[in-house]
Amino acid sequence: MSTVARASADDGAIIDRWYSALLTADRAELFELLADDVRMKLDDIGVVQTKQDFIASIDEWQGAVTGAAIRHRIEKSENGETTVLACYDFPSNDMLMRETFTIAGGRIVVSTQTAVAQDCSGY
Repeated sequence: MSTVARASADDGAIIDRWYSALLTADRAELFELLADDVRMKLDDIGVVQTKQDFIASIDEWQGAVTGAAIRHRIEKSENGETTVLACYDFPSNDMLMRETFTIAGGRIVVSTQTAVAQDCSGY
């Protein structure tokens, strides 16, 4: 396997771990997956979170994600950046997001999240 293909496969495994940890609000796993200087960009609300900001928000997230499902698929992966289409299926609504991850050294260094639609019909 080429180095690029191996890197993409490794990035895909990290992204799979990310969504699993996000669904269960697993603080320890999320902490491990994020680089210390990560930038978490929430484009729709104009917020950029640090690692500490993001981990601190997990208590609130845990309540929101109870009973939810998250489906995701990689749209493209190139030059160290992976773009994912993710359906957040909450008990009372769903939302389709496009999320871009930059991964280096086995950790997420940048994550950008943008809403695509107010439902997951386009997933």
